[in-house]
Amino acid sequence: MTLSGLAVLSALVALAVWVDFPLCPLASSFGVPCPGCGLTRATLALLQGDVHAALHLHPLVWLLTPLFVLFVGSGLLELVRAPEREPWRASPIRWRGRVFNLVAGLVLSLTLGVWMLRFAGYFGGPVKVTSLTAWLTAKR
Repeated sequence: MTLSGLAVLSALVALAVWVDFPLCPLASSFGVPCPGCGLTRATLALLQGDVHAALHLHPLVWLLTPLFVLFVGSGLLELVRAPEREPWRASPIRWRGRVFNLVAGLVLSLTLGVWMLRFAGYFGGPVKVTSLTAWLTAKR
């Protein structure tokens, strides 16, 4: 994917966020919040400086958003720096190994744990979601 393709994709995601389109496939299809539901809104609140609202929308925003930015940033860096290099060659950031597996397992466990606790009413849950049908039939 080229940089222009990434720009188009970014513009489409920004438009979807602006019109409140349900981006989550699980929430839009079944009306059930996914483990990351509220994370986009939490990130936007965090970017506006509203830490309290961000933590209310998703309590792991402080962990998951920087990890997402790191993964996307690393991918973009690879795209810009060396597009001709084979993808299996060493990356500037090492994503393999025992430490990575341990951290990934811990992040997954935390995310799934918070998701289950939110269904029980903790951490501001359960999160209200909008299904695609409800979004399409809503009066705007």
